[in-house]
Amino acid sequence: MKHYDVIIVGGGMVGQALALSLAKQSFNIAITEPNNPNPTLSDEFHTRVSAITPKSEQLLTDLGVWGNIKRKQAFSATEVWDQNSHGNLKFDTENEVFDHLGHIIENDAIQSALYQSLQATQVTFINAKVVDLTKQNNGYQIQLDNQTAIDCQLLVGADGARSKVREITGIATTDTDYQQKAIVCNIKAKKNFNNTTWQRFLSNSIIALLPLGECEASIVWSAENTLADELMQLPKEEFAQRLSAGVEYRFGEFEVVSDIQAFPLIERSAQTYVKEQLALVGDAAHNIHPLAGQGVNLGFADVIELSKQLDSNKSKLGDYGDLRKYARARRLDNELMAKTMTGLNWIYKENNEPLRWLRGFGMNVINENSTLKSFFQKHALGGS
Repeated sequence: MKHYDVIIVGGGMVGQALALSLAKQSFNIAITEPNNPNPTLSDEFHTRVSAITPKSEQLLTDLGVWGNIKRKQAFSATEVWDQNSHGNLKFDTENEVFDHLGHIIENDAIQSALYQSLQATQVTFINAKVVDLTKQNNGYQIQLDNQTAIDCQLLVGADGARSKVREITGIATTDTDYQQKAIVCNIKAKKNFNNTTWQRFLSNSIIALLPLGECEASIVWSAENTLADELMQLPKEEFAQRLSAGVEYRFGEFEVVSDIQAFPLIERSAQTYVKEQLALVGDAAHNIHPLAGQGVNLGFADVIELSKQLDSNKSKLGDYGDLRKYARARRLDNELMAKTMTGLNWIYKENNEPLRWLRGFGMNVINENSTLKSFFQKHALGGS
């Protein structure tokens, strides 16, 4: 039976970033991933993108990955406006020490760049699905669907929101079903997005425009299930018209240039991130509303913290005390972000007159106070 120091179940962005980080610490690592860990980039933009913060950019730079990401669109401002109040809010780089707020990047482009960097390491990719896990005296044995077994001293679940590792090891979750779906697609506009991400809060939904180029963007339209189902039934031309109207035709008429997809919105938090010689990272540990595009950034922050804890005590890999330090350091930040997203979602969903006035007033207070704006901005950027 092949033995590894660390086995990472899940070869997505977070799993591969963790493998690359730990490889630099000379651990013997395997990644199990049943799907293709090295997606091929086509000429057309993929619909699944992330808003990468400067903190995540720094991690990817430190790992030697950033320069190999083939397509990335920097944005230097974020504008938010509300249909039902006078509120307007703009975050930008004015009066700040940084020159951009982040980058909109296709998930596949990040994953492909991580995979290429991993080819220069001794990390082993195993193209197989986990069937079962068995706790041993000094780690875990993993049974795979290719009829083989491997074992390790530390097992990491990086296998997403429906984590098999979390399920088999009996880690419960706390779930909040928003009764919403996120609709995603790519669009072309008549007018320039001006290196800005845009969000508009409507009575029954939220539209986010994430620029991929001057006049191209990925959209995330978070809507109540009934509205989402209605929108998904529309021909592309009618959907584009509804979307254009939803953002007041600020960018002219949109054209949909990809498939339109939808997925349910559920906040999910593992009740513990760690067990003896076991850790969860990324969506396996926490899954939040996409309102601020923070999902993968939280996962990359997990990578930074877990790598730090493991590097501090290499002689006792998987030590429960070290893993608990990782869990304590990350849970507060992750829970705060999750609850903030839930609260914002509720605030903008409610449309009685006093609350509409209050949220508009609050947005304008922040917008006009440079100290407040800078505080919120730096927190959203991952503490940069």
